[in-house]
Amino acid sequence: MSRASEGVRILPYSRVVGQDDLKLALELNYVAPTIGGVLMAGARGTAKSTLVRAFALMVHEELPVTLPINATDDRVVGGWELDALMRGEARPQPGLLEEAAEKGLLYIDEVNLLDDHLVNIILDVVSTGVLSVQREGLATAKQLSFGLVGTMNPEEGGLRPQLLDRFGLMVAASQLDTEARHRTIRTVLDFEEELTRKESAWLEDAERDDTARRERLERAKERVSRTQVPDEVVRLCAQAAERVAAVGQRGEIVATLAARALAALEDADAVGPGHLFRVLPMAFRHRRPETAHGGTFEWGREDESRVKDLFDAA
Repeated sequence: MSRASEGVRILPYSRVVGQDDLKLALELNYVAPTIGGVLMAGARGTAKSTLVRAFALMVHEELPVTLPINATDDRVVGGWELDALMRGEARPQPGLLEEAAEKGLLYIDEVNLLDDHLVNIILDVVSTGVLSVQREGLATAKQLSFGLVGTMNPEEGGLRPQLLDRFGLMVAASQLDTEARHRTIRTVLDFEEELTRKESAWLEDAERDDTARRERLERAKERVSRTQVPDEVVRLCAQAAERVAAVGQRGEIVATLAARALAALEDADAVGPGHLFRVLPMAFRHRRPETAHGGTFEWGREDESRVKDLFDAA
């Protein structure tokens, strides 16, 4: 087992069954951080948290910084160290955002239950790369960069449309069929058993697969800026955005960035229509008028039919 996995009982990323869309969104956002974060929606028990933590262990070799629902402004953006103040000393205390910049990933579980004010602060830092603090005698501005992943159960409430739009990609956890459920049970049982062994070929195989995946992500991250985006693909994206009546222009920009990241992952020199078609649901599902007014997050056949002829002709 690797140093990253020692003492951490998290299923290896490569062994999480199904949820391909969730995995792809995490990987695209890692390859192209300017996408602006990933929002995962799904019912309880759909491996959202497991997947985020397993991904962080794979690419950053440690668990993500997790933001508690009851976090205060001081805890998030930083403030004064309380013990030092009691001794008459003014000593700044870094917040969770600075910790996330050190570790690489900030995870917000049940982001829909977090105070809107804090969500907005976090999304501002992700989009600008700057944490500016002007409060209680503090006046600082720091360059920060980290990945952002939020998860939510729509049954427990939603996010305001303005905040939904600030997340680059949104994906919905899928319900597994019988075969996938069977493989999930078997995998978890095997994992728990292998953890009790001093040496485990199963865990070593999983670590090798995770290492290979991380290396592929790093290669894509290095080459994504050189991946060409033909103007016909840009125009196709604009047409698709119009077809689904996407609110604002953020969706088509994010879709283009995500398509380029996917092309880089697939070692393509340029973005093709297929790359764009694959990421459209992630970029547009939360920017449709019906979603903004409390509608479903699902991207179904009707949504696909709105744009399919554009790609058939491409």
